[in-house]
Amino acid sequence: MTTTAENTPATLDFGVGGMTCASCVARVERALRKVPGVQDAAVNLATESVHVTYDATRPDVDALARRAVRNAGYEPRALAAQEAEADAAGPWAGFAPVAMGLLLSAPLVLPMLGDLFGLHWMLPAWAQFLLATPVQFILGARFYKAGWHAAKALTGNMDLLVALGTSAGYGLSLWLWATAHAGHAPHLYFEASAVVITLVLLGKWLEARAKRQTTAAIRALHALRPDVAHLVGRDGEVDVPVSEVMAGDSLVVRPGERIPVDGVVTQGHTQVDESMLTGEPLPVAKEPGAQMTGGAINGEGRIVMQVRAVGAETVLARIIRLVEDAQAAKAPIQRMVDKVAAVFVPAVLAIALLTLLGWLWAGVGLETALIRAVAVLVIACPCALGLATPAAIMAGTGVAARHGILIKDAQALETAHRVDTVAFDKTGTLTVGQPRLTAFQAVPGQDEAALLAAVASVQSGSEHPLARAVVAAAHERGLALAAPEGVRAVPGRGTEGEAGGRSFLVGSLRWMEELGVDLGPLQAQAAQWQREGATVSALAECVPEGPDVGTRYALRALLAFGDEPKPGAREALALLRARGVRCVMVSGDNRGAAEAMARRLGLQPEAGEVMAEVLPGDKAVAVRQLQQQGGGAHTVAMVGDGVNDAPALAAADVGLAMGNGTDVAMHAAGITLMRGDPRLVAAALDISHRTVAKIRQNLFWAFAYNVAGIPLAALGYLNPMVAGAAMALSSVSVMTNALLLKRWRL
Repeated sequence: MTTTAENTPATLDFGVGGMTCASCVARVERALRKVPGVQDAAVNLATESVHVTYDATRPDVDALARRAVRNAGYEPRALAAQEAEADAAGPWAGFAPVAMGLLLSAPLVLPMLGDLFGLHWMLPAWAQFLLATPVQFILGARFYKAGWHAAKALTGNMDLLVALGTSAGYGLSLWLWATAHAGHAPHLYFEASAVVITLVLLGKWLEARAKRQTTAAIRALHALRPDVAHLVGRDGEVDVPVSEVMAGDSLVVRPGERIPVDGVVTQGHTQVDESMLTGEPLPVAKEPGAQMTGGAINGEGRIVMQVRAVGAETVLARIIRLVEDAQAAKAPIQRMVDKVAAVFVPAVLAIALLTLLGWLWAGVGLETALIRAVAVLVIACPCALGLATPAAIMAGTGVAARHGILIKDAQALETAHRVDTVAFDKTGTLTVGQPRLTAFQAVPGQDEAALLAAVASVQSGSEHPLARAVVAAAHERGLALAAPEGVRAVPGRGTEGEAGGRSFLVGSLRWMEELGVDLGPLQAQAAQWQREGATVSALAECVPEGPDVGTRYALRALLAFGDEPKPGAREALALLRARGVRCVMVSGDNRGAAEAMARRLGLQPEAGEVMAEVLPGDKAVAVRQLQQQGGGAHTVAMVGDGVNDAPALAAADVGLAMGNGTDVAMHAAGITLMRGDPRLVAAALDISHRTVAKIRQNLFWAFAYNVAGIPLAALGYLNPMVAGAAMALSSVSVMTNALLLKRWRL
């Protein structure tokens, strides 16, 4: 996949086969960075893929990069073919070589087990040779091939260590057999070499099986795309491949089918299950004008939709791209691992040589010295080091995506666990973002329900947000609206019209003042609502005074409008506070309104948890103030809608965009919350904390195996078979530990 844009680098992604450990990763990256035009290369051992950034003016980089990988001893692959292979692989795929190794190795190991029970018998040397040779040179051919490529490049990897170690054991056995006295059965080490190769193959098979589980999230997202759409054409419905659908087409979606692409409902009503995209467990009602997202499941209604986005521009395609990028990226902690891996294999080879020479100097004989050096080579394979970080990142980002939390890159994932301050934009993040009629008070003696029905009738044809709020409030109370007459909008003032034979004005208090409307007994109430941050309007009725006097306007009611806290916003702030995270609300409202809303959300303005009267362009400055507050460096996360908060999201250590996966939201923030639930902020920090914990645990065990195992092997406490089992166990344990993240729940 290649993407080119003017004045920006291009990117290239392809699979790499044959990598086995962290040293292989370093070698492939080194080879790619030498290619002319390549600016950077990042290899992911867990996905067996590479992400190359290169100069867009060099169109030959694709071919050169693949050739460089092949020259380094590895196989460049198409990602699509690699993914198809993973999809088709069953639970026992690739087990045949392991099974063959187990069958051939078992007769070699059984006599050793018999010794534990006092049964002393041994296979003849020729039988051991016949059983061990196919394991060594047929099943183990992959180690020789990859090890030879590494040796030619003057580098080392796991394959080289296995090939050297098992060849030493096998060669020693041949020498002991050839030099044995007639009638004497020497102790041979064919079983050690065969069992080490079999255990390494078993470990690699278990590791590959675990890798398929870590990439399950990506495969599940790909599976959301249907193959066929029902196009509404001149001759009715026609089934066409989704790849042929274009923006502007009309599609029919039948009950129970997946939505093929993004669009807008034009006919019909239904419920849609968007859980795989947003993590929202409940179906969402859809009616004409509602947005439809490709990949969601239609409910019981047949609908017609107009296509708005296809192919790579759909929300689902962007989600898949986002998760793939996050899983391919390297966390900052991985760079330290890469540095260690670069010198690890040469250091192990040196330690094995010192072990051999040291024991020879101690006088134990060549046989014992060589076996102990072999044990060092076998146990030191750095497989687990290369898998520790990417396996945890893949599992963490995958489970997060399943719950509607899209993590853009590994750096955001790693940084989020250190967040100690979260700054929330108010409108649309902590609040609903749409004005609602919060209070309606009629003048004493007036029928409140009749007046609300009247004002809603007058405003029923208006698209103004406050007018829609009044109509919605009337509908919620079950009031019947009359057909308005003579409705006229007065710009900047309000609306006038007739309803039920009466003439009304509804608008701002300033308009009422201009018309001489006396607020009378409701004056104090209006002032109180304004202090609390509400927008106050008035309803006045035109009262005829007589033919000579004209008309006057009499106050009938006051209306207060305000934003409402989002469901779960107060709980979300409490969850963050329980984690020891400080919460701050950033708002452009006047201080009175901002502090009133903050108190409803459980924030404490007196503790500095409200930043009011902040212009959109100054929110980034506010974030930087929070980062340096108290003279210390704080890790600040900014939560906004991803559109007008883009500068602040970029300025924060971690940006979290609340939205429905828009381009701006996805690009401005490191983390995108697919549904506007503030509780997902705490969930995102939690999955970050757990993923980083898994990375640290994996790295600890990966290093611990080697730090403890190499000295034990060098001192003669481990034989090559135990060393091989420990090495295989290290990789499997790292993968298994990472997969525990898949059990995470909100």
